[in-house]
Amino acid sequence: MAEVNVRSVPSPATGACALMSNPNIICPDQVRMTHRERFRRTMHFQSVDRVVHWEFGYLNETRERWWKEGLPRDKDNDGKVEAYFGVDPTDWVPLNAGLFPGFTGQARVLEQREHSRVIELPDGTIQEEKTDGIKTIPHYLKHAIASRDDWKRFKERLDPHTPGRRTVNYREIGQRLRTSDKPVGIWMGSFFGHHRDWAGFEGIAMLCIDDRDLVEEMIRTTTDLLVHELSAALSEVEVDYAAGWEDICFRNGPIISPRMFGEIVVPQIKRVTSLLKQHGVTVIWTDCDGDITQLVPLWLDAGINCMFPLEVHPGSDPVKFRRMYGRQILLRGGLEKYRLALGRQEIVDELKRVEKVVQEGGYIPHGDHRIPEDVPYENYIYYTREKLNMLGWKKEDIEQIEPLRPRRTAVTVP
Repeated sequence: MAEVNVRSVPSPATGACALMSNPNIICPDQVRMTHRERFRRTMHFQSVDRVVHWEFGYLNETRERWWKEGLPRDKDNDGKVEAYFGVDPTDWVPLNAGLFPGFTGQARVLEQREHSRVIELPDGTIQEEKTDGIKTIPHYLKHAIASRDDWKRFKERLDPHTPGRRTVNYREIGQRLRTSDKPVGIWMGSFFGHHRDWAGFEGIAMLCIDDRDLVEEMIRTTTDLLVHELSAALSEVEVDYAAGWEDICFRNGPIISPRMFGEIVVPQIKRVTSLLKQHGVTVIWTDCDGDITQLVPLWLDAGINCMFPLEVHPGSDPVKFRRMYGRQILLRGGLEKYRLALGRQEIVDELKRVEKVVQEGGYIPHGDHRIPEDVPYENYIYYTREKLNMLGWKKEDIEQIEPLRPRRTAVTVP
């Protein structure tokens, strides 16, 4: 494989693309790009041969339905389904910035009920989980952190110097990925979401009032670990994007007040984003469902410049955010998943709703969460084909993707 210089991008388009009166980064006469070049140019509002094709995944029940409707049975996880539908590949840098060693041991069944069971996890969490029907998020009865003593058990597992935490050689990884033609990503952490999981929604809400110092210590401790491990990785590996996770918003907004988020969370995020930017990482996103509108300006101020997955129904609309923030903001997702279960016209209408933002750049459109089970397989095939047309894919490239190939109808000869 030819070496790829990831710190540079192809020359701007010339000819027809340079003369277009309407802003449109999609340039059909542009030379074919590598996945890495295409990602970097898409997310920097520069012309591309076509826009990046990514998706967010599928519910287990969706794959089970699609197997009955034509999806090959061996496509049994998100990665295999995405590869089958031609989703652009990525590379990933491993980073052990979580609890280590993890809590060990087997979950203990405390009570068996008719349709569920109550179990205690090794970290002390007690939850009820369904034993039949559609799998759902567990119902939490007791969370792992309810006091400072509980926090001590976690804090000792967040020590960056614990022997055995780092088992990879970042120099070797950096040498291998230097020639990669795929965009390279790295984990950038969670600054409130994991802490909410450990203490529970009500628990973390009460701690913010009753013991704010403890909440700040929890966030500072996890950030210390992130900075330590990221520093080691970024000194050896050239990275294109950083990805985090929060999920701290409902349909009516965040679970923490924007004021408190700005006071106790944003300063810790800035420690990580400043480190990323020092090493040339300019695309930084976090994953947060629900209506993120009130947190977007705080994330932008903190250095997180890309929003994902942009759930449209609660109000996290990519069209709205581009109108509000222009090129300050990068976007991923934002196609309303439930509309894919409707007719072809509704699918086309949803794609056309975001088309202008796609053409402006800085946006990778895909489902605004995992594709649900009410989406028929044929609808998803149609959606993918139409989406790729919008992204500037050439007809011959679309038809190289197995489920999108033209179907031949058998002709009966009399």
